[in-house]
This record gives sequence, structure tokens and C-alpha cells, in this order.
Amino acid sequence: MSQQPGDYATKSALVDTAWVAQHLDDPRVRLVEVDVDTSAYDSGHIPGAVGWNWQTQLSDTIRRDIPAKAELEKLLSESGISPETTVVLYGDNNNWFAAWAFWHLTMFGHRDVRIMDGGRKKWEAEGRPMTTDAPQHRATQYQAKDPDYSIRAFRDQVLSSVGVPGRAFVDVRSPREYSGELLAPENLPQEGAQRGGHIPGAVNIPWSQAVREDGTFKPAQELRELYGSKGITPDKEIIAYCRIGERSSHTWFVLKHLLGYPNVRNYDGSWTEYGSMVGVPIER
Repeated sequence: MSQQPGDYATKSALVDTAWVAQHLDDPRVRLVEVDVDTSAYDSGHIPGAVGWNWQTQLSDTIRRDIPAKAELEKLLSESGISPETTVVLYGDNNNWFAAWAFWHLTMFGHRDVRIMDGGRKKWEAEGRPMTTDAPQHRATQYQAKDPDYSIRAFRDQVLSSVGVPGRAFVDVRSPREYSGELLAPENLPQEGAQRGGHIPGAVNIPWSQAVREDGTFKPAQELRELYGSKGITPDKEIIAYCRIGERSSHTWFVLKHLLGYPNVRNYDGSWTEYGSMVGVPIER
């Protein structure tokens, strides 16, 4: 299966819209749409794509955690995905939750998972086909690997990393969230944490600075300069966070898969957890 050329560290992590259009009928490829707006898929999607709901299928709504291994296996099986399937993820908001799903599948050991560069926005802008028809894919019996937590940061790891040389936090939220003026993006209810601010020492590099106007990722050299200029360099142990973990999974994807940084974790507890813990240090 041919791959899109590029100057990124992991060239197979991204495919463009033309590649997807050429593989719409490829039985080895499964398209999956994951949107912030969970109703967007039903209004129209790429032919053959299945839709995943990030709120109910990529989250444990009781424990506020990633889904259990058995739940992810059920989702992949019902989507007609086998361990050999090339999974191509895309969505709205410049692939926020496509990156969130990519992080999940990587954690559970899926071998070939990619993101469609530009997401739903670029596909629609190019006038490519959309449908409201529900796809019919033969179910599988997917067996996932045990989760690899080397790409996930937990609360205690975060607390023990504050102020430690060689470790760095990148806060990918908006500047007003980083400063403590807001608790959430401007268009959302201001809830989810008891206090505003950021983890001490964290640098603010909003996730959106990694993408161009059309939603595609910036070239690797521009990305290296963006993060390197703020001290987010490949020699450090890096933890990315936002409010609930989806925007930071986007930055985790950039650092880990586009730039090849060896030690990057996504803190999915993010500010919703950190900003509500008792007695922990914050900066404003």
C-alpha cells in the first residue's frame, strides 16, 4: 500500500485527502470519523466511514477514564476492524478527536493507524463525496493488546515532574486559559476545574499553531522551530495537557509522530483534574 511522501518523522502517520479518495473501496482500509460535534457524522460523512462518539465510546463515563480493553475491542469489532486493518481517522475541529482516537488505538497496540490531513474541513472544501448512508461492515473479533501507558501521564507522574530538570510541560490551551482568565475555551461553559492557571513551568503553545488555515499540519521544519523556540525539544521528557486531553492528544501526535520526539506523554486528566486538586501548585 503506497504512502504519502513527506518530511515528517513517521511518514505513514498522515495520509492526504487524495490518498483517501483512492482507497474508498479498499477492503484493507477502514475510515473512522470522530467529531467534537457528535451529530456531524449523521449529517454526512465520507462513504464507508464509521462514526465513533468520543463522549460514550472513547471514554468511560463513570470513571472518567479511557475505555476498558474489552470495550475498545467491542467498538473495533463492530466497526469491522481487524488487527491488520489500516485505520484512517478524521474529524472536525482540525482533527481534535481524530487525534484523541489515534492516541487510544496506539495505546492499545493497533499496528497501522493514520490521520487524514485536514480532516473533514478539507474533504468538504474540495467537494469530495459525502453520504448519509450507514455503512455495512462485517463484524470481527478484535483482540487488543494491553494498554501501553508509556504515552499517557497520570496525576502522580505529573506532580513528581513539576520543576524537575529535563522534564517539560506544554500547555496547548488558549492564552486566556493558560493565564487563568478562562477555565475552558471561550465558546464553552466555564466549568470543569475549581481554579484557573497552569502547571508551574509549563509553556503555552496553543494546539492551533501546529496547523494551517486549511486544517493541514504545518511542515516539519516549521513545527520544529515552533516547539524548539519554546524549549520543547526532543532531549526532554514532555507532558502535553489541555482541559480534558483531546487538544493535547493533537499536540502529542505532532511531537511524537510528526517530529519523532522519543518521550512524549498525553496527560488526559489535564486541567480538569489538576485545577481541582487540593494543595497543588499553580501559576497564573
